[in-house]
Amino acid sequence: MSGIPGRREPVWPCAPPGAGLAPLMDSPFRLLFVCLGNICRSPAAEAVMRALVEAEGLAGSITMRSAGTAGWHSGKLPDQRMRNAGQKRGYNLSSRARQVNENDLLDHDLVLVMDRQNHRDVLSYDSKSQFSEKIRLFCEFCTGHKEEEVPDPYYGGEQGFEHVLDLLEDGCRGVLRHIREQRGLTQA
Repeated sequence: MSGIPGRREPVWPCAPPGAGLAPLMDSPFRLLFVCLGNICRSPAAEAVMRALVEAEGLAGSITMRSAGTAGWHSGKLPDQRMRNAGQKRGYNLSSRARQVNENDLLDHDLVLVMDRQNHRDVLSYDSKSQFSEKIRLFCEFCTGHKEEEVPDPYYGGEQGFEHVLDLLEDGCRGVLRHIREQRGLTQA
């Protein structure tokens, strides 16, 4: 791996000419969850997915991060109400908010946005329209819920945070199924 000055995460090198797909298949599948401020929905999705991946013994095969389309909360912990709701279910919401950037589209295999406005905002970073297939609505992966978007619980009560976690648990199971199919990962 090589690093780029100023970057906080590794950059996975491309396979050398003639090496085929095997080296790329060995690199982790990289997920990015995106919401507006990166303090409620996307850090919760990151925590839910991390717990699911660890429980399945796939921590070396799948990595995840989260980001927001706005930078208002950069550097802050997730909203205390979301941390409390997540903690009740055993999730650790400890990531720090950050704003999505152009490199995120290149650096991640799947970018999951929480609502249509997030989708439009993230697509605006794709000036050459080369990443649109990997930018998807999170709820496309839900099987037990009919919602098309994950609602923002920020201005609601405690039940809104619980509902968001229900959606995220459902969708993260679907995301894991999708990754297993793409990468041929076996069930633990």
